[in-house]
Formats: sequence, C-alpha cells, structure tokens
Amino acid sequence: MKLNLLFCTVAALAGPLLAEAKATINDVISQLESSQSPLLQYPTQLTQNIVPKPIHSHNDYWRDVPLLTALSFGVVSVEADVWLINGTLFVGHEQQALTSNRTFDSLYIQPLLKVLAAQNPKNEFTVNIASANGPFDTAGDIPLQLLVDIKTDGIEALPVILEALQPLRSLGYLTTATNGTLKRSAVLVVGTGNSPLELVKELNPRDYFFDAPLTRLTDPSLNTTWDPTLSPLASDDYEVAVGWNGIGNISNAQIANITKFVGDAHSRGILARFWDTPGWPVHARDNVWRVLLDNGADWLNADDLEAAANF
Repeated sequence: MKLNLLFCTVAALAGPLLAEAKATINDVISQLESSQSPLLQYPTQLTQNIVPKPIHSHNDYWRDVPLLTALSFGVVSVEADVWLINGTLFVGHEQQALTSNRTFDSLYIQPLLKVLAAQNPKNEFTVNIASANGPFDTAGDIPLQLLVDIKTDGIEALPVILEALQPLRSLGYLTTATNGTLKRSAVLVVGTGNSPLELVKELNPRDYFFDAPLTRLTDPSLNTTWDPTLSPLASDDYEVAVGWNGIGNISNAQIANITKFVGDAHSRGILARFWDTPGWPVHARDNVWRVLLDNGADWLNADDLEAAANF
C-alpha cells in the first residue's frame, strides 16, 4: 500500500516537469523550418551552400537542364556550341541536333539573367554597390566562365553574339577589357571554335575574349601577344598535347609537356585547360584528372559533372 502511494506521488511530481521540458536545438530548428520564418530567408540563397569548383562543363547543353545543373554542382565554366542560321543563334553539338526553341538566348542568356538578378538584389542595402556578384552565394567574386564555341562562320556570327550579350552587358555583368585594363564582373565570355581572332583583337572595349591555343603560346608565327585582356583562357586537345590514356605510368616526356604548356600560360597570367580528356574507363579518367591537377592545370574538363564535383 505504501509502495503504491510512493509511485503515485512520484508520477504526479514528474508530470509537470516533463510537460515543461525545454525543446532540444533540433526541435527548435524543425519548428523554425516548418514555420517558413523570414529569419531563414535571404535574397542571394539561390545557390546557398554550393562550393564553386574549377570544373568545365563540356558540351553543357547536353544536360537535361543546361547551365542550372552545372551551377548546382558548383561548376564554374560552361560551354555552348552555337550555330548562326537565318539570323538566330541555335545551340547544339551538330546541326541535326538543333531545334527551333533551343537558342543561345533561351538556354543561357535568359537563365543567367535570372540567376544573377537573384544574386544581385536591388534594395536599400545594395544601392551604393557598383560591382556585381557572380552566381555563387558562397563566393560572389568568382565569375561564371561562358565558352561560346562558334560552329558556323565566325566573322558572320560574332556581331550577332555580341548583340545577344547586350542584356548582360547593359546590367554590368560582363567582364570587360578597356585599353588594356581588365575589369572583372559576374560573367567571363570566351570565344572558341570558329571565333575570329583578328576581330576579337579589334574589340575595345572587349567583353568577348579568345580561347588561346595552349600549345602555341610561344609561336611567333601567330603574331599575337597573349595576355588576360585578350585570352584569360588557353586550351588544347589533351590527346595531341599529352596523349597518356590514364592506364599504366605516364612518361616523363608527357609530364614535361603538361608542365611546359601550363607554365607558358601561367607566365602570361592565363589559365590552362586540356579538352577531350579520356572519359572511360573511370579509373583511367580519374588518373588523368589527378595528374593534370597535380601538374598545374586549372580546369577539369568534364562530361560527368557529379563525378568531377566529388573528385
């Protein structure tokens, strides 16, 4: 009888204590998240927690969702193949893959405008800010590199591309070189493929740059002074420049090629990229990526963005 009375007394005392127990920190987090509190929301959170990585999205337009998928993995460089047909810039790897609605404007310019508007809100806190953030919330000073690979006649296409970039230009989003001085901004546009070097040289101000030939930066026959105001990027075919397939041991001569070409670029303040690196077998691809990064290459040229982001 006395034992039952004791149990009843303890239960009566414990009840209020349990009811008034403080929530754990995880409980508070859950409550705030479910409440959609404005304390947890801020203007530039579109790319919240994404870490930018020196990856180039090769043939980016092949993704189910071009550009945005690359950004979701922290990819800092994307590539669009453009075809000028009847005055419109279409995007695709070959002419058979083109469609009327997949244009340079619809796949890249308009999405970029929306992303950058989110990262550069106009309010009382930003009224005196003259510079523009790039797409990444964690590192607003890192621009998106947009490679424009011209597949048709470059002389005809360049003026149309420059006009297509006007919405970005008018908002101050384009990195620009004026009289030899480079002003960085949210987007760095680099022309490759059939981009006409001599016409790009003539641009002043210049917000369309030229992808320099990585293996020929010291070639006097090109009659060009390569520097970041003309070519912030230099690229070349990995198979031709290096040739190692990632299986077995790379030779000293192949290592020397990598360091020479990368050194030629870096001595000019230019970043180095090798394209057409092996994609399979996976262990061979990873071996090539590791050797390139270990020897100074600035970009992983990748088709599998998830693998590159987790490398």
